[in-house]
Amino acid sequence: MLIFDALWAFFLLPLPLLVYFFSRAHKTQRAAVRSPMFKTLVDITGHQPGEGALVARRAYVMQVVICICWGLMVAACASPQWLGEPMVKTQAARDLMVAVDLSGSMEAEDFGADGLNRLEGVKQVLADFVSRRKYDRLGLIVFGSAPYLQVPFTLDRNLFNQLLAETRIRMAGPKTMLGDAVGLAVNHFERHDSNERVLIVLTDGNDSGSRVPPLEAARVASDHGVTIHTIAIGAIDADGEQVMDIETLEGMSKSTGGAFFHAETDAALDAIYAELDRLEPSKQKVLSYRPKSALYFWPLGIALMFLSLTYYAVNFGRWYVQRSRVQALKVDGHD
Repeated sequence: MLIFDALWAFFLLPLPLLVYFFSRAHKTQRAAVRSPMFKTLVDITGHQPGEGALVARRAYVMQVVICICWGLMVAACASPQWLGEPMVKTQAARDLMVAVDLSGSMEAEDFGADGLNRLEGVKQVLADFVSRRKYDRLGLIVFGSAPYLQVPFTLDRNLFNQLLAETRIRMAGPKTMLGDAVGLAVNHFERHDSNERVLIVLTDGNDSGSRVPPLEAARVASDHGVTIHTIAIGAIDADGEQVMDIETLEGMSKSTGGAFFHAETDAALDAIYAELDRLEPSKQKVLSYRPKSALYFWPLGIALMFLSLTYYAVNFGRWYVQRSRVQALKVDGHD
């Protein structure tokens, strides 16, 4: 579709008419010879005297060409553009980070009916959850004695599952630095421009002395627009290094507007992910735009072509007339 980005330029179309009607013709003064026998000369020659002032006028063809060229120049000033077909681009509307605990307590083989250890059970159910998040950018943090960014935000689900499958218990150390893991997630969120920020934390223990306490880290996350959902893995009544700080996990979720869950089996964890799908539905942004191509050079080129052809046509006409007159004089002189 053809559009004009500066329609106001068409108001310039009547400008030559205004100049024509409101400006006076240019006058050139020339010397004249007075003759006392003017009337006698008129009678002898048989010519009638005309007006003393003569306004030179262009040929009709030249006037038409000038009008066409002016219209084309105004059209070029109006910035004609060709509007292409709509192009639609989809973008992820949410950044979703998953933080998985790899401390030593995750090796307890009490997760599910098959006797899987907790980490393997989390991997199986998490892979299915990831496959349903079609429009989210996903990231993965693993934490133990220190947090590590395993997968930066990506739309590649296969890459996410591959790097998740490569995780091992204690590969990040035996402890549980929960607060530091939240801090790392917040720092990574800040590197990306997204209005929807969600952090899912899966852990089976309590914090082992993070530099930033978990509740303080959660308050920082809330200030940066991050919603934290915490999932406690394993039995609540565990003791030793497997003891759970449920109060802290609930406080982290509550301070950021998230939810706290507890899963002792893979079925329970799968139900939790289904609930998270309901609480945080997968979103996408649809961006639609139509490409524009400038066309101003077309009217300018046509105007230049008209002027060039007219110029050469007029000069050729004058040359042809003069040549005809010269040949006629030669013929008359020969006769």
